[in-house]
Amino acid sequence: MKSAVTYKNVRIWDGQGDTYRPEASVTVEDSRIVGLGLESSQAKDCAGLTIVPGLIDSHVHMVLDPSILDVGKQLAQSDDDIRKKMPGRAENMLKAGITCARDLGGGNWLELELRDQIARGEIPGPRLICAGRPITSVEGHCHFWGGEVHDVCEARRLVDQNDKHGVDLIKIMATGGMFTAKSHPGRAQFTQDELSEIIAYAHDRDFAVAAHCHGTEGIANAVYAGVDTVEHCSWMDRDGKRGDYLHDVVIEMASRNTSVSPTVNGNWSRFMQFNKAHLGVVRQQFREMRAAGVRFIASTDAGIPNVTHHDLPRALPVFAQYADMRPIDVLRSATSEAACALNIHHETGTVKVGNMADLVFVEGDPLTDLSVLQHPTCVIARGIEYPS
Repeated sequence: MKSAVTYKNVRIWDGQGDTYRPEASVTVEDSRIVGLGLESSQAKDCAGLTIVPGLIDSHVHMVLDPSILDVGKQLAQSDDDIRKKMPGRAENMLKAGITCARDLGGGNWLELELRDQIARGEIPGPRLICAGRPITSVEGHCHFWGGEVHDVCEARRLVDQNDKHGVDLIKIMATGGMFTAKSHPGRAQFTQDELSEIIAYAHDRDFAVAAHCHGTEGIANAVYAGVDTVEHCSWMDRDGKRGDYLHDVVIEMASRNTSVSPTVNGNWSRFMQFNKAHLGVVRQQFREMRAAGVRFIASTDAGIPNVTHHDLPRALPVFAQYADMRPIDVLRSATSEAACALNIHHETGTVKVGNMADLVFVEGDPLTDLSVLQHPTCVIARGIEYPS
């Protein structure tokens, strides 16, 4: 058992409050926070630093190599090639302050192997919550990962298969996607009735369900079917044009407490330069969803072309501009709000006694300037220090 260590002379934001806490120290013993405002003989002076909860990226793909732009070349990688690359991605995420991430799809459950290696303390990395093989339609989005189903019965069998491999949740492709031939992001891949049966089956087995949703028809189907989180939420019409927004569906999201994971990555900053119309449409949609009471959780879709797995700190200021949100609200979406949506709030997402010691130390004021998160001085994950 490790002796307790106190980090003193710090400014603490606990993940929930509107300002900093009155205490000026955090005490960690083994993997957990055991005190706030305590004195200790083993104290580390952190004068000038601010502590926030470890960041959570709610949508990543650990098996994908963001430097490979061609889908065919991506899929040509062997399992061993992927295994060799993933630990480096995980370590880079941790050094960037990402202490937890939800992995929403791969083909051969390799990300579950990584999850378990990290949990056993064999390699550094964030806590991973993994969905395994996504459920998709025949030749549907990401069918190449082995989750292609013809009907609800086959979808149930895939839930069972994922369960045997030890997944943490279920992912379903409610619409087509950008990088799959013969799939169209604006079009639904399952009916509402089909989704209702699949989601109910997963819920009966205590699995939350995340739904990939670009098109409005698919968003509506997933929400009314009882999905837990809507990924992307792009509000596309059947032809793929963004702007097909349905207020009634948003009201339903809010009433069901369905979270939206909008996968805004740092590269979206380029749209603000040359595509003002895109910025305007997305911002208005986000404003209306937030006004209706919909909860957003920060996410990047890390692993897709040119989106690195440690992108989240760079993405958060961009997300703030698109969603017209205050920095503190964006920070909540990457900490306490994400933890609630992922049902890990009893373990992480806030700085409080009893929670895991998942902490990020930064210089500056992250409640007014999110950019300071891009340069952490130290990261603590499950009580272990990782100097940045």
